[in-house]
Order: sequence, then C-alpha cells, then structure tokens
Amino acid sequence: MEDLRTAGYQGAIYPVGTSGGRLGDLEILPSLRLIPGEVDYVIVAVPRQSALDLLDDCAAKNVKAVHFFTAGFSEMDTRQGRKLEQQMVEKARRGNMRLIGPNCIGAYCPEHRIPFLMGILGESGSVGFLSQSGGIATKLATIGIARHINYSKGVSFGNGIDLDASDFLQYLAADPKTRVIAAYLEGTRDGARLFDTLKKVARAKPLVVWKGGRTEAGAQAALSHTGSLASSPAIWSGMLKQAGAIEVHDLEELTDALLIFQQIGRGPGTRAAVIGGLADGGGGNSVAAGDACVENGLEVPPLSFETKQKLGQLLGEVGGIFSNPVDVSQAQFRGLATLFQAIDLIVRDTVSDIVLIQEDVEILLPIYSQKGLEEINGFLIELAGRQGKPTIVVLPSGSVETERLQVEQKLLAGSIPVFYSMERAARAICGLNRYYSAGGRMKPSSSRPAQM
Repeated sequence: MEDLRTAGYQGAIYPVGTSGGRLGDLEILPSLRLIPGEVDYVIVAVPRQSALDLLDDCAAKNVKAVHFFTAGFSEMDTRQGRKLEQQMVEKARRGNMRLIGPNCIGAYCPEHRIPFLMGILGESGSVGFLSQSGGIATKLATIGIARHINYSKGVSFGNGIDLDASDFLQYLAADPKTRVIAAYLEGTRDGARLFDTLKKVARAKPLVVWKGGRTEAGAQAALSHTGSLASSPAIWSGMLKQAGAIEVHDLEELTDALLIFQQIGRGPGTRAAVIGGLADGGGGNSVAAGDACVENGLEVPPLSFETKQKLGQLLGEVGGIFSNPVDVSQAQFRGLATLFQAIDLIVRDTVSDIVLIQEDVEILLPIYSQKGLEEINGFLIELAGRQGKPTIVVLPSGSVETERLQVEQKLLAGSIPVFYSMERAARAICGLNRYYSAGGRMKPSSSRPAQM
C-alpha cells in the first residue's frame, strides 16, 4: 500500500482486512465485497487456506486479475498445495478472471506508477521482462535502473498456475511500448507451447533468456522455489537456439544484453577499435583487451597506415601502440587537447564499426584531476554523438568507487553503454550482432526440441 502511494499511483486504492481499522487516511474494509463498484486488480497477501473464499469475493466483484503474493502451494511439493492450485484455477475460470502467481510479487509498470516491492520504479522505457522469481525480478529492476535500463513493464509470476511465461511473452511481443524482452525462467508446465511462443516472440523482437536450474542443485532449488520441474540444460539451450532467443547465464550477462540492445538497437558490426591508455598508462591492458575481443567474437583490424602515421606524429613514435588496440597513454605528457585529437583520429578511421574505450578512474584521477576527468567524459559523449559510431566504455571497479560511479552515471546519461570488463562488453556486442545478422532476428530452426 505504502509503495503504491509513494510511487504516485493515481488509481483508487482500497485496503481490505478482516480486522478493519485504518491505514493512514484510508479505511480498511473488512470485505472485498464492500468496495464500491467493480475492481480491476487484487493483490493478495492472506493465508493460503483463505485463497478460495477470496476468489469467491473476487468473482462477485467482477475482478479481472488477481495477483497472489501468498505462497505455500505446489512449491512445497505437497498434495494439498497442488490440489489447492487446481481449485484456484477452476474458480478463476468460472469467475472469468486471470491469476498471477501464486508465490510472486506481481506486476510492475513505471509509466502508470506501479512499483515492485520496496517502491522500485525508475523511468519508463522500452525493455519488458518476466521472471518466475520475485527476487530476480527485483534485482533485475534495481540493477537495470542503476545502469539506465528503462523498463516498459515487468512481471514476477511465480508458480504460474494460470498466466505463465508463454502468456506474458505473447503480451510483451504485442506491446507497442516494448522493443526488447528479457525472461528469467526456472521451468515450464508445457514445453511445446513455450517453444512455439519463443519462436514467434524472437521473430518479432530481441528476446534474452536466462534459464535457472541448469544443475542438479539448481533444479532442486527451482522445485522448492516455484514448483518448476527443470529438464536437461542441453535441451533448454537447444530450444532457445532453435527458437532464435539469446541465452545468457547470469544476471550480469542479462543486464549487459539489455543495455546494449536498448542503447544501440541495431547490429553495429564486428570490427572494433580498442582504445587503451586511459586505463593503466601502459600497453598491457591494450594487449589483454585485444585478446578479450577476439576470443569473444569480435575482429580487431589494424588501423590504416594514414591513421597510424598521424598518431605517431601526434604522440611520439617511441613507446606507443598504434596498430589496434591502441595505447594513447603518451598523451598524458602532452595535455587533454592531444588526447582528444588522438581519440578522434582513431574513431574516424573507417576500418572499425564500433569503438571500445578502456577507462580506469583510479589511474586517471591522479593524472588529470577531477576537472580533467569531467572534460574527458564530456568529450567522449560529444564525440559519440558527433561521429555516430557506437561507442562503449569499459570502466572497471577500483579503490575510488564513488568517483567511478559518478563517471558511469554521466556516461550512461549521455547514451554511452558502460561495462565492467572488456569480456562482458564483447559478449554483449556479439549477441547483438548475432541477432541482427539475420535481418533483425536470429535464425530459428523449424525443428521441434526434444520432449521437456
């Protein structure tokens, strides 16, 4: 209740509890049937033994959707819990209503000021997501908001006894305000339907999927968490590949993919210009960055002879790496203007499709001071807008985390994606390229996956 009101939800809110009383300036009604008029959406936090009676009340009020935060059903692997879920679905069908959950935190929509638990909201955007786990949904929202991923809608659907992954995927695929879709799944009750849905959705929009419960330990946890029966990870990976979805393996990789799809939104190409020397004052990071890019599917072509010659004249021939990756650390002895000229030369070289810049705040602060650091990042934002070539910054953590976070937020606000390692940046770019290399989607297979 408090989260909805704090978030600025504009609809009518009615607290209901058998004990009555007041909640701030709102009267707590002892029964849902006493609410004036029809009710659109009910959020349920009552003991599970009260679920069926509550659904009778919902049917009497022509409720359209019921979200059960309440847990204690099939995820407990008890006959009673499974039977109760079946009875809930039967009542929902008779009452012409739909169920979200049970055992979930429900719907999230920044545009209409509907937050997740703890008031998580953020800015409205174009990324939609679904998650069987409320905890994963919350982390996806919070981490995404911190990385300037702006969400259209999200839902945590828990056990999914009525509306499940296929239903929410179909909705997001048809939603004009959603351009990219993310999903965290632990299992499915209907593998054939889910596979068909994944194929159709991936044809329409980029679809990024994290499958939980790939190991025996994870599968057992999934069974206890949302009552999901997990099958072989090879079957899931095969199904996702055939469907044309992008598979990721953890929350970091998921948010990386969403950030790159949101910020770039097209296949930038595989040829990368890698700029180092804003990181360690030497060539070691540049060498490692080149390895990371190539090992994760990018090309790192040599710069043109003309560009290398101009860099040598600008920075000095001795001690520099002017092929690609490029080390521009010598610019620290010649001032920011020289540094900016060097970066501009590299970005303008036509041998590359995309630019990756290594920046280490821990190293740069003592060299350029806070004012110089602000000038550097202001220049990168201006350059990316002027050149039109996708620009990504790799910004590792260190001992000056407060200053690093400030730089990250400035770059993200300037529409420059920020990653914490070159490996993560390269993987995200390659996922983007794979999707768009098939004319806007990854090529799906017409074959069906093995039985799940």
